[in-house]
Amino acid sequence: MVPEGADAVVPVEYVVQHDNAVDVAERLPVGAHVRPRGGDVAVGAAVVEGAVRVGPAQLGALAAAGVAALACVRRPRVAILATGSELARPGDELRPGQVYESNGLMLAASLAAVGADIELLPTVADDERAHREALERGLAADVLVTSGGVSVGPHDLVRRIEAELGVEEVFWRVAIKPGKPVSFGVRGATLVFGLPGNPVSSLVGCELFAKPAARALQGLRDPLPWLEPGRLAAPLRRNLARDEFVRARSRVDRDGILLEPLAGQESHMIVRAAAADALVHVPRGEGELATGAPVAWLRLG
Repeated sequence: MVPEGADAVVPVEYVVQHDNAVDVAERLPVGAHVRPRGGDVAVGAAVVEGAVRVGPAQLGALAAAGVAALACVRRPRVAILATGSELARPGDELRPGQVYESNGLMLAASLAAVGADIELLPTVADDERAHREALERGLAADVLVTSGGVSVGPHDLVRRIEAELGVEEVFWRVAIKPGKPVSFGVRGATLVFGLPGNPVSSLVGCELFAKPAARALQGLRDPLPWLEPGRLAAPLRRNLARDEFVRARSRVDRDGILLEPLAGQESHMIVRAAAADALVHVPRGEGELATGAPVAWLRLG
């Protein structure tokens, strides 16, 4: 505390000491180097607003204000289920017609990054009984996210069996590429997302639909995907019927963020997608977006 009768403070490095006296080179204004009570936060003001994620700065502010306990929402419980008889576990030897299962781990990492508690269910073959048992287990969570089995083939069982289990479908198929056959439904308080089996489609569907839902369940004020402004480093052709999300690499130049689309944009090319740190939004329409055109993009990872 400032001693009684003092109205300014001189830092010791700014004075010259002579025995029991000091010389101050400059005249100080009243209040110099004095921190007034309430200068950081006034009585009755909020230390941390509600509906925000508590990070390092928020924890520091709360501790500095003497707050010892908080009321927080719990993490949403998200069950993830990959479906398909063709799926093999990474590390096992592939048999003819098989592919390694990659979506479950990818979706688990993506949703854990936004605060979800993850239950990664064992993969299920294209069998009605196995699907029913796995889906019933997943429906006990706050959110069920499936990959595969949501299109119209004879082995696409997910949506039909979910309906038999009481899931009310809200929508199926969206005008985006990749990820057209995304589905969404509810059963009671459980949110149910059906993502396509192609890995990049699954990744995009998770970014645009499942992750915002996980944020919303935590009470965040703005849970929707945050699209940033940038410019194209190369031209992109537009799709007449669907909005497209193109994998790209971002880099900084003197005018802002430049986005370089990657080669290999097919929805099964997850290895190509691993080199991307951005999804560039290309609105549907005719013609193309030219080099240097302004675009909105979503940060990956």
